[in-house]
Amino acid sequence: MDVPLWLALLAVGYLGVKLIRPPWWLIAVLLLGGYLLGDSILAPVIDSTIK
Repeated sequence: MDVPLWLALLAVGYLGVKLIRPPWWLIAVLLLGGYLLGDSILAPVIDSTIK
């Protein structure tokens, strides 16, 4: 079964918020930080460590 990445991330994120109950500011900081890091000079370094 092929599941789109965005759907899998949405499901995992929803379950994580429901089960762990982190503060909303922490979620916002992680999302914004990930977005900014993905578009920065460090993106190739992060990409090479993940692969």
